[in-house]
Parts: sequence; C-alpha cells; structure tokens
Amino acid sequence: MTTVSRTFDVRPAPDLVIDYLKDFSNAEDWDPGTESCTRIDSGPVQVGSRWHNTSKIAGVSTELDYTLEQLTDDTIVLVGRNDTATSTDTITVVPNPDGAGSRITYEAVIELSGAAKIADPIMKIVFEKIGSDTEDDMTTVLNRLKG
Repeated sequence: MTTVSRTFDVRPAPDLVIDYLKDFSNAEDWDPGTESCTRIDSGPVQVGSRWHNTSKIAGVSTELDYTLEQLTDDTIVLVGRNDTATSTDTITVVPNPDGAGSRITYEAVIELSGAAKIADPIMKIVFEKIGSDTEDDMTTVLNRLKG
C-alpha cells in the first residue's frame, strides 16, 4: 500500500474549492496523470456519482472507475477501482488559518492487489513525484477560480 499526502493553501474560499473538486471530471485539469475522466452517470454530483478515469502513470495506461463515497462541507472521498488496484483519494478543505482562502489536504492511498503488489516499492517513488505535480497543478487551477 502506498500513501501520498500533501497540504497546501489556495486563494479561493472552501465552498468554491469543494464545489469544483467534487466533480471528478475536473481531474483532467489538475491531475497530471489523468488523460480523461468522464462522468458515467447523470444528475447532480452527489454521493454515489461515478466517473471512468484513464490515466498514464510511469508510461503505463490504467483505467479505474471512481465513485464519490463521501461529500461534506469540508471533505471529498473518491474511490477508484479496477482488477489490480484501489485508489482512495481524500480531499479536505478548510479555511486557511491565516484568514484568507483555503487549506487543502490531499491524500491518496493506493492499494495494489494480486501480482501488481510486487511493484509497491517502485510505485511509492512514482506516486511521490505525482503527488508533488498534483499539488502544483491543483494550486494553479484552483487559484484561477472566481467566486
């Protein structure tokens, strides 16, 4: 199992950040590995909403189906699954303690199963790099949001 976590600050208020990030289709803009992320159900984005995500990680394409498992005023939990992996992404958004904007904690827990487990030590290095790139991209994208 690999866990990657980043905490960083952005200018928009928490409600604006949560509203944007809960729609996982937007991962195409802020997740450097995501090549496409398409909603596979309809209606308002809510607990139970689902997306099909295609990513390229270390040159290898992978597809996961994600479900929005939790949505509160300050937390989003998305769980992606396929035959060889489960990825649980928890995004917490709170007011910045300095007074303006938001503080985001983004944690990804990746569990490989079956033969893929052998790659765990290598994947930790790969996902740490992706975590840093995600923090950079998410910060840039969120700071463009207008309230």
